[in-house]
Amino acid sequence: MSATPPRDGSDRAASRATDERRYAEGASALATGAIGAETTAGSEAARLADLRRRLRQTSGRGRRLRGLLVLLRPYRGRVILMFAALIAATAAALAPAPLAKLAIDDGIKNRDVGQLDLIVVAFVVSALVYWGATYLQTYMTGWVGQRALQDLRIQLFQHLQSLSLGFYSRNRAGVVISRLTNDVQALDQLVTDGVTTLFQSTLMLLGVIVTLLIFDAELALWTFLSIPLLALAALAFRIASADAFRRTRERIAAITGYLQETLSGIRIVRSFGQERRHLDRFAELNEANRQANMTTVYLNAAYFPAVELLSALVTTTILVIGGIEVINGNTSTGVVFGFVAALNNFFDPIQQLSQLYTTYQSGMAALDKIFELLDEEPELRDKPGAPDLPPIRGELVFDDVAFRYGGREDDGAWALEGIDLRVPPGQTVALVGETGAGKSTFAKLVARFYDPTAGAIRIDGHDLRDVTAQSLREQLGIVPQEGFLFSGTIADNIAFGRPGASDEEIEAAAGAVGADVFIEQLEHGYDTEVGERGAQLSAGQRQLIAFARALIADPRILVLDEATSNVDIHTETRIEQGMRRLLAGRTAVVIAHRLSTIQHAGLIVVLEHGRIVERGTHDELLAAEGRYWTLYRDWASQAA
Repeated sequence: MSATPPRDGSDRAASRATDERRYAEGASALATGAIGAETTAGSEAARLADLRRRLRQTSGRGRRLRGLLVLLRPYRGRVILMFAALIAATAAALAPAPLAKLAIDDGIKNRDVGQLDLIVVAFVVSALVYWGATYLQTYMTGWVGQRALQDLRIQLFQHLQSLSLGFYSRNRAGVVISRLTNDVQALDQLVTDGVTTLFQSTLMLLGVIVTLLIFDAELALWTFLSIPLLALAALAFRIASADAFRRTRERIAAITGYLQETLSGIRIVRSFGQERRHLDRFAELNEANRQANMTTVYLNAAYFPAVELLSALVTTTILVIGGIEVINGNTSTGVVFGFVAALNNFFDPIQQLSQLYTTYQSGMAALDKIFELLDEEPELRDKPGAPDLPPIRGELVFDDVAFRYGGREDDGAWALEGIDLRVPPGQTVALVGETGAGKSTFAKLVARFYDPTAGAIRIDGHDLRDVTAQSLREQLGIVPQEGFLFSGTIADNIAFGRPGASDEEIEAAAGAVGADVFIEQLEHGYDTEVGERGAQLSAGQRQLIAFARALIADPRILVLDEATSNVDIHTETRIEQGMRRLLAGRTAVVIAHRLSTIQHAGLIVVLEHGRIVERGTHDELLAAEGRYWTLYRDWASQAA
């Protein structure tokens, strides 16, 4: 399977930029009232198209919500208990209005102290039930929500581990990090607060409607006249806010991405004195984030006070109509008092559901982003039922291999073409050539970071596409040009190649490549913390540890991608001594610009423009006075 063309990522970026531009235009028009001023047929068509697009963004989320419900399935028992507590709490919250009516009509007006005492006891019992049920519901909601989000983070991280390298070359690390942090946090509010509010407010609203109808059907119908107005306001808010909340997720992701990139490259920023430039750019991103959030502020400021105003107007209307009914003797004071008390519980759930829509929009925008990440398909997949690669001897064969990063459908230049090569078990093959000749691409194909566009790559006769990638990499060791280290100790980083390695094995691996010399000079030796990316060590020291990490894994095939380019001559001499022990009995692919490191290779292959132009031993190629002879002469003159 070939890699996804890089241009796909740029196409998606262009599409997203177009969407963002449309949003920005729509938001500014909405904020200034310009939409209403547009009268031309073209602008009207654009408005309708934008409206349909916004509605589509708020629809089609059923699959994603079902995916969220799947996360709750392992905890269904606690979810049922949570809903039982929620129903009990809602019922207890509905009790005060009917009890108040009974207290006035049956107790106070009739001067019946016994009846009043019973009603007071009922009040206390309902309050205790509400307290206990609310406590249980709140605890269960938090417990289930945090477990579900924990599972989601693990699922996201596991998915990221399965994605191909092409995904990470197209996406900034900070933006991906934002998916696991900012977006999951926004979803946290929806899962822990939103679900409870949704069901409790809905049950409360239904209970209040029944209560109002029982109290006085005529007054209830006057109250229900406000529902169409509330529905229209909610629809308008939904349409206007669809883009706004998605935009806030994108803006915070952009800030996170830029911050991660800037902090990772802080030495370069300082070296070129570009702090002010980066500060200005960060301020621009921050301002864009503020503007995106202010759009939601404007919408909230317009919508929620309008609901409050409508609530006050309805209450006033009910007081006037109900008061007239009491004066005329058509109803009792208790009914009107209880009706007004219940009326608060009518608008409170509506207000809470309206506020929930803000949380819902933000959570759904975050869920959209999370599912966009989960919908990313790995560019390389094992064939169904692919067997593991058995223990290998190390024979490596390139059979008429051709490769380009765009795959078969792309018409770009070939990175490799017409590669026919056989490397016997235990032999070291060195790849030389100018930058861009295809050396690193060759190494990536050996590790199966990509599959060839044409031809086949075989190890011990097994086509790499027919076996699992994991079983291949378990028998493969790679030392890249830059020795990447993880936070932790030197011992931890060496043992990364073989978790559970003993102290003796770690020290033996370090000694084999000459890393023990500088490690033993450190105050804490193998327990020295290396810092993020190994920042506490020099480039040469990091590379030596990378060699030890590869050695301790005991790979049958070893790939060294310009692994000595970041070390000085003295360190390189120590590495060469360790490399002879490291490479003994192993098949190795060595890429090197320092030609002194490959003179003893069993086979040297010269690549140029993705093709093999020469092959042979060091002495044979020098005697031929071809391309290798030119490269060696140039290198020798520079090294002199």
